[in-house]
This record gives sequence, structure tokens and C-alpha cells, in this order.
Amino acid sequence: MKIETQALHAGYEPKNGEPRALPIYQSTTYKYDKTADIGALFDLSASGYFYSRIGNPTVDAVEKKIAEMEGGIGALCTTSGQAANLLAVLNICSAGDSFIATSTIYGGTINLFAVTFKRFGIECIFVDAEASEEEIQAAFKPNTRLVFGETIANPAICVLDIEKFANIAHKNGVPFMIDNTFATPALCRPIDFGADIVTHSTTKYMDGHALQVGGVIVDAGKFDWTNGKFPELTEPDESYHGVRYVENFGAAAFITKARVQLMRDFGVYPGAINAFLLNVGLETLPVRMDRYCRNAEAVAEHLAQSDKIEAVSYPTLPTDPYHERAQKYLPKGCSGVLAITIKGGRDAAMRFMDSLKLASNEVHVADIRTCVLHPASETHRQLTDEQLVAAGINPGLVRVSVGLENIEDILADLDQALAQV
Repeated sequence: MKIETQALHAGYEPKNGEPRALPIYQSTTYKYDKTADIGALFDLSASGYFYSRIGNPTVDAVEKKIAEMEGGIGALCTTSGQAANLLAVLNICSAGDSFIATSTIYGGTINLFAVTFKRFGIECIFVDAEASEEEIQAAFKPNTRLVFGETIANPAICVLDIEKFANIAHKNGVPFMIDNTFATPALCRPIDFGADIVTHSTTKYMDGHALQVGGVIVDAGKFDWTNGKFPELTEPDESYHGVRYVENFGAAAFITKARVQLMRDFGVYPGAINAFLLNVGLETLPVRMDRYCRNAEAVAEHLAQSDKIEAVSYPTLPTDPYHERAQKYLPKGCSGVLAITIKGGRDAAMRFMDSLKLASNEVHVADIRTCVLHPASETHRQLTDEQLVAAGINPGLVRVSVGLENIEDILADLDQALAQV
């Protein structure tokens, strides 16, 4: 099925007389007739649901849909995008290990990687996304377990060279993990370009309506975990009677371990109602992404002509440094998010934002409604000046998440606010 059809039909197929819409299975637990049936579930020798901390029929249907849309073999929904990245990294990294990440990524992810993981004894080595292969190779250590990047960096709107990073990771015998939140599988499927693990904040475009906070991990099922670097996937797990994930679950070893071991212990699993709301958003994702892209392209072209704007970062602009790369990885469009730099720096940017009437100043992005955010004073205020520069953030930078309103109304609001600067 094409992605528009997957969005509507994948994951849940009602049988004769069953509900057409995905039901909400609002239950914490599940009844079985025999003790041995539940025992088999805990032995991982049978499939089914026994407790909604690690599995629920409504969530399961959404996981299957997202996995199919991304071209993966399995998915695991979480309570946030942060939780998705947390579990995905911890699934193969322990104290004493390191991993590599590009520096132009979401500020919250930088904080998780550079501060919290450091407390756990896991080192994150940041590299310039535009560094040469030789420079990136120099960042690897014997204990490096994975490489991480974002398809479209938040908020710098940089497009990652996915194949370059996937190839370097594989050359070193480690998986490449990528956050595909801004692109979504409607615009880019990183697995097609060599990614092994894909994560999302489903709070953003997948939901689209600002109704639920969530995340997801998608497993491509293509990485060879038997290369000697990942004993946690090949050696016995004593917490499950010595199960060996690769031996027992094959290509699904990574996502199975994340669910039955880490989700079991961390418990960051979404409720059925959250998954139901997410599914409502997923059903219209391809249609919405097309409209987001067309509106954002018009906004980018319009603001590029303004004498109040120092710079516009949006990859469809011919002058954008990521224009050619976007044509390769994002031929359908580059999402509804763009970054603009207001002349006059921080104060001018704040006057612009405070003057908007249609667009909302809020700590969110990828909504159906246009919203704006000033990273330097809001989401990224925890970063040092050096980290802000590394992330491509100027004090006058404003992130604009273009919504689905009529484009003439969006442009009129932006123009009247710029007139106040």
C-alpha cells in the first residue's frame, strides 16, 4: 500500500461486524483461562497482552501502523519523544559506553544526551553534521555503540546527509539512529537510506492537533547484532529465563528487547486513549503534510523578500545551503517548519512575536495552527552560548511552524507583526 492508504488502513483490520474505527481498549489487564497461558507470556514463548505497562491492543495497532509507514518491522510507542530516544539509546548503551550525535539537534535531546546520560556514565560525542567522513571517523572510540542524527534539525532546519552517517556507522559496526519527527514518513523514510532505528516525537506532526504527548521507536530489522559488539542482544537475559534476543526473535531482536526489558522496567508506555488520538492524526498525516509544505514554501518565499528579515532557513529556497540535499531526501517537501532571523536580534524578535495575532507564541511545533517560538529565550535557554552557535541558533532566530490556515491570512499576520519591528 502507498502511504496515504497505510495511514488509513494499516495496523487495524476489523473483522465481520467489528467496529470500523480503532476501538479504545481502556484496560490495565487481561483475563486468561489457564495459568500456563500467562506463564507462556512471561516466558516470551507466546504473544498476547497481560499488562498495559508494556502492551495494549489499541497501542499495538498504532505501533503496527507506524512501523508499516516507516518501512520497519516493528515499533514501540512511548509517553514522549524524549522517552523514545531514552529507551532506544539505553537498549544498547550502558555505563562506560559512548555514542556519537550531530550537534544540530533539538535542545531537549542535547540535554538528555550531554547531561543526563553523562550521569549514567554514558558519553555522548557531538560532531558537526557537515564534518568530513574523516573527521567523523576520528570521533569513534572502541566503546562507541551508535550514531544519532535528525532528518530535519530542530530548530536550525538543517537537512542531514542520511546516507553519509549511515555508511560511517555501518563501517564501524554500529547502528545509525535518526529522529524523523519533522519529516515524518510522509516526506522521508530514513530506513530507505540506511537508517537502522527511527524515532519520533509523535506529539508533533503525527498527532498534528496538540492533543497528546507521545513518542515511538521503529526498528528497521536490518542491522546485524551478531557482530560481537552487542552481547546484550546475543547473550542470555537472566531476567527472562536466559532468553537470547537475536536467537529467539531474529530481525526483531532490538525492538523486542526494548519492550520486554526496558519498557517493563521504565514503564513509559502510553495509554489507550493517547494512542487512539494519535491514530486520528495519523489517518490524515499525508494530506496534512502536503498542505503544511505548500504553506511553508509560500511563507519562506514571502519573508525572504522582507527588509526586516536577516535570513530565512527553509530547504526549498534555491539559496538555502540544504536545497540540493533536500531534493534527494525530501522531494515531496520539507515540513511546515522554517527558521527566520529578525534583524535587530533578541529584542526585535520578541517584539515581532508579541505582535502576532493569528500565530500563537507557544512551546510547541507541528500543530494544525500556526505557532512561533524563540529558541534562545525559551526551549534552548539551558544551552551555553557555544552550544547555541553549534546548534545554529542566532539570538534573533524565530522558529515558525506554519499551520493549515489560509495562506493569505498567515502572510497578513506575519506582515503586520513585522511592521512593529
